[in-house]
Amino acid sequence: MICRLYCDEVLSSKLNFAFFTPYFVGIVLQNHKGSLKILILKGIYSPPEGQRMRGHQVKDLQMVYNKTAKAVRLPKQANMPTLLRDGLIYLAIGFFILTMLMSTALQARDQKQIKSLADLAAELQGSVVNISTSQKVKSAFRQPRREGLPKGLPFEKFFKDFFSQEGQKNQERRVSSLGSGFVVDPSGLIVTNNHVIKGADEIYINFDDGRKLKVDKVLGKDAKTDLALLKVTPKEPLKAVPFGSSDDARVGDWVMAIGNPFGLGGTVTVGIVSAKNRDINSGPYDEFIQTDAAINRGNSGGPLFNMKGEVIGVNTAIISPSGGSIGIGFSVPSDTVVNVIEQLKKYGETRRGWLGVLIQKVTPDIAEGFGLKKPEGALVARVTKDGPAEKAGMKVSDVIVEFDGHKVKSSRELPKIVALTPVDKTVDVKVMRQGAEQNLQVKIARLEIAEKINAAFKTEADEDDEAKYMGMTLSQITPELRRKYRIKPKTKGVVITKIDLNSKAAEKGLQAGHVIVEVMEQTVSTPKDVINKIEQAKKSNRENAILYVDRGNGEFGFVALPAKPQG
Repeated sequence: MICRLYCDEVLSSKLNFAFFTPYFVGIVLQNHKGSLKILILKGIYSPPEGQRMRGHQVKDLQMVYNKTAKAVRLPKQANMPTLLRDGLIYLAIGFFILTMLMSTALQARDQKQIKSLADLAAELQGSVVNISTSQKVKSAFRQPRREGLPKGLPFEKFFKDFFSQEGQKNQERRVSSLGSGFVVDPSGLIVTNNHVIKGADEIYINFDDGRKLKVDKVLGKDAKTDLALLKVTPKEPLKAVPFGSSDDARVGDWVMAIGNPFGLGGTVTVGIVSAKNRDINSGPYDEFIQTDAAINRGNSGGPLFNMKGEVIGVNTAIISPSGGSIGIGFSVPSDTVVNVIEQLKKYGETRRGWLGVLIQKVTPDIAEGFGLKKPEGALVARVTKDGPAEKAGMKVSDVIVEFDGHKVKSSRELPKIVALTPVDKTVDVKVMRQGAEQNLQVKIARLEIAEKINAAFKTEADEDDEAKYMGMTLSQITPELRRKYRIKPKTKGVVITKIDLNSKAAEKGLQAGHVIVEVMEQTVSTPKDVINKIEQAKKSNRENAILYVDRGNGEFGFVALPAKPQG
């Protein structure tokens, strides 16, 4: 228990004690004004409450004055020398006063750091730049034709002036835009967003101290991560900022954004890491850091700092119905930025690995349909012809569960893992196929080259009667239906021509014009094939029948259609 020790004269030998318990775990020393407090541990004898206690009434006192020092014990002697007793008491009190003062100073320093980030901001602002761009654009307004106008019309001069002015409107004009960036190398390398400099004819870098430099060259840009690397030639070395680890950042950590919102250069805002690994459907490698630090138009390309002054993200996007910050901003994580910038610096372009598959998420329904224990991995919805995966023997409906030693928990993880894999490296890939695990060896190709390949599937059409089943009207693919739904000439399967909006099929996203290519990993060519395969799934006590569907425009995917719909 804690008891209180009242001191009438701190500097005198006369102390006024008041103890509440026979033994205590701490005491507090203060004057009558309450300006001095001290905690002392261990036990002491106490007279009745309210009585004054003198030195000779001390029966037992044991004080531990720090964690490493030995305890000081005063023997249980009623007639012990007062000087020795008081000396040890004052020694202990003095030590604890010193300890308290040091602790108070440290707390004050920490509180000062929390209350003000002025020093950190001042240190970083010189490395954050404003980026202004300009480009020539043509007016979308077409000049009215003036040929054939009869002479002598009323207001002829007015019409001539009108057409002359419209001709001037159709001339090229220069459009400007603003953004942010930051220095990553003293020699003049600057990182920003790709969309900040996209289409620009001229790019200028404006520094905090008033300097203005024209960009000599765009060393490289990457649309998939929305990053770009610029080069300027400074007369003196620039002040660069280091990258930190975005993986080490935790939700709740303080962060600082510096940028050029609405043309207001050097604007500093502070917030926290609100979330990590956000997918906002802006690209194949989405794993944004979400922050509530104010990010507005013009902040794009600017850095997101941790409290060490390290860049952990590049501010890229916001969610806002009004166009201004509502506390939901997104930054490309620094671990992604570093990899991309190194490639742009070295090659002037990115060199990502490519597997040659189109994948989709393994939902609980699909997992059950394929007999998987957990809804994990990446489901192969399409295999590119002559791609690395096809050459290794990978097939549609394979579920990739491990890639080059990395466990694939979800379909979102796989694209980044593959992209970071060196080109021409042979990797081990584990897939689940019809309930059994298989190991494949795949030689990774380069994505940028593969994107130029236009793969086609060998398919052909068949003929059969129309049928209605589970809220769908199924039909053979006739020339008329091909034209109506713009089905590719070589596509085969069964086309959905009508669908009941209240059916389970509609709930799963199936629409008129979709082509069912496979049911339960078996190709279908007639409506009867579709019905028979789903009925077989029912007899096998499957909760869902897995349909492989061509949605058009090159989009393929699996649909888990309940084999035993309720109602």
